[in-house]
Amino acid sequence: MRIELVELSDENRKQCFALKVAESQAQYIDSNEASWGAALENAEVARPFAIYADGEMVGFTMFAFDEEYEDPNDRYWLWRFMIDESLQGKGYGTAALQEIIKYFREHGANNIRLSTKETNTGALGLYHKAGFRETGEMNDEEIVLQLDLM
Repeated sequence: MRIELVELSDENRKQCFALKVAESQAQYIDSNEASWGAALENAEVARPFAIYADGEMVGFTMFAFDEEYEDPNDRYWLWRFMIDESLQGKGYGTAALQEIIKYFREHGANNIRLSTKETNTGALGLYHKAGFRETGEMNDEEIVLQLDLM
């Protein structure tokens, strides 16, 4: 399986907005359209991407890269990550997460941080499998996880 991260653009945005997570997962992540709005509001740090597997759009992800932030351990965040509900359970999430980690490494990140609710057990399992560990910190009502890259 060949995974590509392609910048969200006028050409692929509408298709990306049509991707949805399962109804039971909607409490954990904003819609892709809402995430695009957040990307526009935070254009100086947000990096939104459509996730493609073998040429087919399967998901969406968005990163925060804030190299100017004073705490070097808090500069690089995986803000959004989703695979369309009809394509879950087929290995796309695991493969895409590895490509996301590769992107962070190749772009100079020393770690990746993310946050999610403790009840988001499916996502937590995926993140733990990839090496993310809880930091003991909270981001509002979400636990913070970190993967050290160096």
